[in-house]
Amino acid sequence: MARIETTCVQGGYTAKNGEPRQIPIIQSTTFKYDTSADMGKLFDLEAEGYFYTRLQNPTNDMVAAKLCALEGGTAAMLTSSGQAANFYSVFNIANCGDHVVSSSSIYGGTYNLFAVTMKKMGIDFTFVSPDCTEEELEAAFRPNTKAVFGETIANPALTVLDIEMFANAAHRHGVPLIVDNTFATPVNCRPFEWGADIVTHSTTKYLDGHGVSVGGAIIDSGKFDWSKYPDKYPGLCTPDESYHGVVYVEKFGVGGAFITKATSQLMRDFGSIQSPQNAFYINLGIESLHVRMKRHCENAQKVAEYLSTHDMVSWVTYCGLPGDRYYERAQKYLPNGSCGVVSFGVKGGRKAAEDFMKNLHIAAIETHVADAHSCCLHPASATHRQMNDDELRAAGVTPDLVRLSCGIENVDDIIEDIAQALEVVRNTEY
Repeated sequence: MARIETTCVQGGYTAKNGEPRQIPIIQSTTFKYDTSADMGKLFDLEAEGYFYTRLQNPTNDMVAAKLCALEGGTAAMLTSSGQAANFYSVFNIANCGDHVVSSSSIYGGTYNLFAVTMKKMGIDFTFVSPDCTEEELEAAFRPNTKAVFGETIANPALTVLDIEMFANAAHRHGVPLIVDNTFATPVNCRPFEWGADIVTHSTTKYLDGHGVSVGGAIIDSGKFDWSKYPDKYPGLCTPDESYHGVVYVEKFGVGGAFITKATSQLMRDFGSIQSPQNAFYINLGIESLHVRMKRHCENAQKVAEYLSTHDMVSWVTYCGLPGDRYYERAQKYLPNGSCGVVSFGVKGGRKAAEDFMKNLHIAAIETHVADAHSCCLHPASATHRQMNDDELRAAGVTPDLVRLSCGIENVDDIIEDIAQALEVVRNTEY
């Protein structure tokens, strides 16, 4: 098995004699067949191939195969966004009347998806602190619980999930742990190695790394045995009458059932497909992922150290800082670095935080994070704007919180930019 750096560059596609060296962009909605019988085999899931890009596309599958190899899974699929990936990962196994346990410290868009939209679909969520005790976590489960969800490194609170504890609790109750690994990427953490069963990504972030392509991904570890719980997961263990009565676990095994169902059923009906062009861009980003993540983490570490000593900064969260509440946990799960994002509070509160950001020259204010350019955001005014104060606190978001995504520029320039913006705040009355 190739090391992760080689897989970033070479995984997912091997050119044969005379074929394109780079992954080809198959920009076609449909695919030709000689007979209806040939196409019928595809609709019956009796043969491999492509017939309509809404379900599958060769370019997408090549990139999915690379991500599958990077995470150490058995099957993977791309989606149109990280939101779609998280929705599919849960809705693939939870239906109306079911229940899911989730860490409260997750991306604001994911929280709204779970607490508002999926609640309207009849799926109930219980949110627990990522710092909960085992007893508190156990108390969140119900007889109808179908999954547990968390983020390796939460956006923007930067809490580090105790993956092993959450996985053990999930497995005691016969349900899978789903982990959004967007911020850490497989370069810095592979959740399957700590007991997670399904991994999701917003490929829009570090995997793309250049702010050009929106996308998502779901990867299955192939380790959760759905067949042990047929009553709990009928969608995987009983005939799907909407797809010729196929029983996914029987036909595709533990390693392929989850992704096949999500593709042939959810992608068929919801259509959140990744475009081949965007998948191509994501692959280009992944080729340099192992190089960029090292620089992102180095820059963020130096920025966090600088901020932690500045008298205009009230607090700093970065798990690479000794003394950070997640430092020890990060040494376990993220020994080679975490991500390039630093969260901190500016003295003076919400208005001071907003003034600080508008006076930055290198870091732009963007509803984005985790690419080569430094950028910043005030989550309480943007991504988490829909939350009330209690929900914000549960998600680890305070009114003064600034999320600074350190790019791969020269770190001295980033720090000098931060310094001059903080001086503007110092000389302003609030």
